[in-house]
Amino acid sequence: MNITRSAVTKSLTIIASLFLAGSLASCDAAAQAGTNVAESVKSATSSTEAPATGSSNPAEAATALAQLETIPVKGKAPKTGYSRDQFGAAWSDVDHNGCDTRNDILRRDLTDLTVKPGTKNCVIASGKLADKYTGKTINFTRGENSSDVQIDHVIPLSLAWQTGAQQISADQRLQLANDPLNLMAADGPANQQKSDSSADAWLPSNKAFRCEYVARQTAVKAKYRLWVTQAEHDAIAGILATCK
Repeated sequence: MNITRSAVTKSLTIIASLFLAGSLASCDAAAQAGTNVAESVKSATSSTEAPATGSSNPAEAATALAQLETIPVKGKAPKTGYSRDQFGAAWSDVDHNGCDTRNDILRRDLTDLTVKPGTKNCVIASGKLADKYTGKTINFTRGENSSDVQIDHVIPLSLAWQTGAQQISADQRLQLANDPLNLMAADGPANQQKSDSSADAWLPSNKAFRCEYVARQTAVKAKYRLWVTQAEHDAIAGILATCK
């Protein structure tokens, strides 16, 4: 992977800033590092088509790799005590825009949208998804086939619970569950197949999206002070090493 001197300098700067971060309550440096990767994937997230090749900006891959090396490596904690309720009410309106998170993500990720009348333009009635997990186009219509398009947590909540979310506050877990960085509209069957898997156990069948996918997982883990298992770390690092 060809990495420019500026990319290396940028990566080292991120590492230095992260070492200065303290607890999650005062993790401005870590949050900024998460924002750096979040901004890197933002344009791809809003794209209406899956990328044609498995290419990635080497500087962005270098940034994600540097960030990965700041994330602690530990074994999974027990799943004891986990429930969806630990992350707050599903699809809460955390940004207070009057629409629930699920419809916010549908609005962001789908094209050719129509909205349900009488819902203050909040409830998405139909649209078209260029699914990044599979690379196919899916027509979404609210009703019997609503589950054809689901909202996936890029870092599954169960996985988050077992890799550090037990140790953060209830409000931070609510933010994690509703953070646009950790959410994307996806093919329903692919999302079901993924379940609560980490990167060592499941990757999108659309190989062109894998670089962005693991970079996004890394950003979420860093932002919320979660850790990775050794197998998860190695899988993410292996993908990022191929992002040319």
